[in-house]
Amino acid sequence: MQPLILASGSPYRQALLGKLGLEFTAHSPDIDESATADEAPVALAKRLARSKARALKQQHPNALIIGSDQVAWLEGSQLTKPGNFANALGQLQRSRGKTVTFYTGLCLYNSRDDSEQLSVETYQASFRELSDDQLRNYLEREQPFDCAGSFKSEGLGITLFESLAGDDPNTLIGLPLIKLTEMLSLAGLDPLSANR
Repeated sequence: MQPLILASGSPYRQALLGKLGLEFTAHSPDIDESATADEAPVALAKRLARSKARALKQQHPNALIIGSDQVAWLEGSQLTKPGNFANALGQLQRSRGKTVTFYTGLCLYNSRDDSEQLSVETYQASFRELSDDQLRNYLEREQPFDCAGSFKSEGLGITLFESLAGDDPNTLIGLPLIKLTEMLSLAGLDPLSANR
């Protein structure tokens, strides 16, 4: 059986993949995640997911490699990982009362035969009209400074939303497990198989 590799250092993606009960190894790829000029969010998410998976080909020449990346998009511009309190507050202030679309690129790359499956899954988060004090309190308590959009939906961040819409809630966290299960099954690795 081919080894399964997650091309990510993200503890959130590792926890999500762990839900499938499959043995895997996580390796963080070294790629430039910058957007190119006028790159559309779907194209960016797809390119980054593919680049992450393919970046580990030399290290893992006989593996199934999962690459995933997320682009948060609000009114024609990207929301990034804020890195600090001030940036996070600014992003949440921009998002309140509005809907942010998350484009999550997913690539399952087979380094044995150089084949891939590629998809972009979308998820929408509509934010409540919250006061600056509420936003500051949220950021002080959860400190989601390494998360695109400045929140953790699996934690206290759920209180920021008026509604969520999409096929798979895991997409919002960063790894669309429903689509990934379909891809893995097509590649011969069924999480529900007795022979896995």
